[in-house]
Amino acid sequence: MNKEYNTEDTEAESEQGADLTAVSYDATQRAVVTSGKVTVGGKAVTAEISGVASSKGTDGTINLWLSLFRFRKPDGSTEQVNGLNIPATLKPGQGAIDTAKALAFFINTSKSPYKATAKGTRSSATITIVFARS
Repeated sequence: MNKEYNTEDTEAESEQGADLTAVSYDATQRAVVTSGKVTVGGKAVTAEISGVASSKGTDGTINLWLSLFRFRKPDGSTEQVNGLNIPATLKPGQGAIDTAKALAFFINTSKSPYKATAKGTRSSATITIVFARS
């Protein structure tokens, strides 16, 4: 027998989502997560990219990761959303906005349920990611 899906369950499930982690492998360009969880209910996650890349470091990249998560849909079934690794290879002199745009392009062209926007300047930019599956 299936349990009735009530409003309290819907509210709790809308808070399910993926955690964002960011790391920079470049000596002069940084990535920091400013809000850490993108949710099924519409909360966005934001990362800030700052500095101009030297492309010197472990491998001259910035990587973002969205974690795997599961949530219960209104019909009572459970859906798993796979994690996503989002890399950007840096070029010498690459500005923060160019890196943010590269990360957003990767997300928007992947087959993931996420959409991203990038805005900012050469020295400081943000990338905002939302869960876009309906």
